[in-house]
Amino acid sequence: MGKVEGGMKCVKYLLFIFNFIFWLMGTLVLAVGLWLRLEQDTVALLSSEKAPETFFIGVYILIGAGGLVMLVGFFGCCGAVRESQCLLGLFFACLLIIFGAEVAAGVFGFLNKEKIIQDIQTFYHESAKDNSNSTVVLTTYHRVLNCCGTSSTQGSQCADVPPTTKNCDSAIEEFFNSKLFVIGYVGIGIAGIMIIGMIFSMVLCCAIRNSREVI
Repeated sequence: MGKVEGGMKCVKYLLFIFNFIFWLMGTLVLAVGLWLRLEQDTVALLSSEKAPETFFIGVYILIGAGGLVMLVGFFGCCGAVRESQCLLGLFFACLLIIFGAEVAAGVFGFLNKEKIIQDIQTFYHESAKDNSNSTVVLTTYHRVLNCCGTSSTQGSQCADVPPTTKNCDSAIEEFFNSKLFVIGYVGIGIAGIMIIGMIFSMVLCCAIRNSREVI
């Protein structure tokens, strides 16, 4: 069995180190996804049966991507150490699939960011009109976001709150914008690193094939 030598040996070890870091990043992404899904304030705001689930769709995609990245990182490490064209090819294919999913998720998030926030604001407005549901939901939103009323009703409904208290439309937008930015930045970071991984894996895979053809 031919072994890569010279510069390609450096690529082999670089790919191994890259995949170890990639595996650690997968762990981090999974942790961020679980934090966004289980974070107390977010769960409190979206725990009602009628609450929109669009935000959590992005979070579930992040959790799934983190788990796949961990698995793919393991394949990449094994493929680099064993100089296995099969594992390296599988690694490249998985990276390509995850990259496509990340791009799709990023486009979905970019196109639906305003809609996600509007859905949550609409849910708050509807809860304010629903006497059977308003007490629990509104109290939760006011407590978590330190807000009261909407941009059009704050003056009439929130006379006893400090004048610095935000209306809930603005507070919802700021709160979920910050969460969506986390999802977006993590997704962009993973996509950039995956491109480097695909290049390394193809270079090493071609070097392994060439060395075996020479033998």
